[in-house]
Amino acid sequence: MSQLVASLSLKEFFKSLLDEVTARQRVRLEEVTEFYLVNLLAEFASTDTLFDRQEDGRRAHEPLAVLYHQALQQEREARIRTLRRLGDVSLYTVGFFSGALEGGVVGPDYYIQMGGTAYGQVAELSPRAGFAGMYRELHDKFRSVVEVLEEIAARGMVSAGPSGALKVYETWARTGSDRLERVLVDAGMMPRTSKGQLPN
Repeated sequence: MSQLVASLSLKEFFKSLLDEVTARQRVRLEEVTEFYLVNLLAEFASTDTLFDRQEDGRRAHEPLAVLYHQALQQEREARIRTLRRLGDVSLYTVGFFSGALEGGVVGPDYYIQMGGTAYGQVAELSPRAGFAGMYRELHDKFRSVVEVLEEIAARGMVSAGPSGALKVYETWARTGSDRLERVLVDAGMMPRTSKGQLPN
């Protein structure tokens, strides 16, 4: 994957991958929403953007409930920014790290609920109709977009090397996810049946 990214800009790489995965999963998104997601993926490719520096030097993002509480205390423009951050962090976290969330204090459904709600509120508060429609689509299709990001993350892990491929395999073995199975088959880690279908 690193060689491929080196030959393309990060945004071109994510646009190509997003187009491929949304087509495969039959998820239709407006062009402005795709553009937003490509920029989000490129921005969060640096962990410095996803996580805030804590006082002890470690990196972590603010708990979602804290961000939501902050948003409720803010004026409109600041509230929009905070809710958008909440939606973005939720979407990226559950899309790329859902396997790690499974055994945590809060699971993927919490992130999906918080992120979808945040985007819905941004849509209601947004002064521009085009952007309101984009945030409404992210709210309405949040779970579908999460599934797209899960597949993008899995494909990246498989192409990164054996340890990433093993993690994808272990997650598939635990969850039985059809999407992860497809990623493993496409990577040649699982056999296809004679008709080219996934094995039963």
